[in-house]
Amino acid sequence: MEGKKLEAIVLANTNEMSHEEWLQARTRGIGGSDASIVLGLNKYKTPFELWLEKTEQVTPQSSTSEAAYFGTLLEDLVAKEFEKRSGKKVRKRNAMFRHPEHDFILANIDRFVVGEKAILECKTASAFLAKEWENDEIPEAYIVQMQHYLGVLGSEYRKGYFAVLIGGQKFIWKEIERDDELIEMIFQAEIDFWNNHVLKGEPPALDGSSAAEKFLKERYKETDPSKIAQLGASYKSKIEEYQSLKETIEQLEQQKKAIENELKNELKDAEIGYVGNYEVQWKPRVSNRVDTKLLKEKFPDIYKQVLKTSTARYFSINTLD
Repeated sequence: MEGKKLEAIVLANTNEMSHEEWLQARTRGIGGSDASIVLGLNKYKTPFELWLEKTEQVTPQSSTSEAAYFGTLLEDLVAKEFEKRSGKKVRKRNAMFRHPEHDFILANIDRFVVGEKAILECKTASAFLAKEWENDEIPEAYIVQMQHYLGVLGSEYRKGYFAVLIGGQKFIWKEIERDDELIEMIFQAEIDFWNNHVLKGEPPALDGSSAAEKFLKERYKETDPSKIAQLGASYKSKIEEYQSLKETIEQLEQQKKAIENELKNELKDAEIGYVGNYEVQWKPRVSNRVDTKLLKEKFPDIYKQVLKTSTARYFSINTLD
């Protein structure tokens, strides 16, 4: 793509969209925040979960967390502080852009820098994530997001800026240059994901997410008791790895429980204890549950009326002699 004078196409005016319409429009392509997910660099969402969203098997939901809420609320403040500290001017364009050659590669830009072929991304981060922004550091997911945007806008856009409010009390801003090699890698991964997985309805590699587990439960709910599958030879090593991990987890759970019991013993009859900046609680919790055994014994007719039968597939691995 290097050397081509191609410009992004304005796909829609976001001022004319409701929030639900905006979310729906995002399912019709891959945006900047999706790029790190496609590349497997996102800590919060897997490629499989993204595939479910893009194939409309789940409804896309915007985050309802307070962090996401205040991040949106503080975007204008962060942009204004960037102007004050950098001496640059920025402007907002309420538009959704798409790549000139690939109509599914989308971009929603926070701000454009006036007088430069550059853009600004406004971020908020908790104090716990401050180390990710130390010195010259920038979280790799955000680097990928920025390069995705620069790629969509065209080769004339040579740089981007990040303005970050950390912990609500520390402000930093950083400059990042365009990286055409990285942009090419990002777009190739996105093209593959869209063409070979979204359009074909073929899921990417399964992962350990709850979404993948739910997908398998629903897709293979019905079974054939007479059918026996011959697993590929490679699955022998996977089973051995699974068994090893299971044993390690069990050992770690025992270690965790031992420490928990030590803490409980130290608390004795106290409900709360403190050490350093930690608060340890061991409080009574009252819960009301139906005693099914007693219900069946005293009110068998009612028990039959409220009895609900459910079927679930149980997974296990056994060693054959």
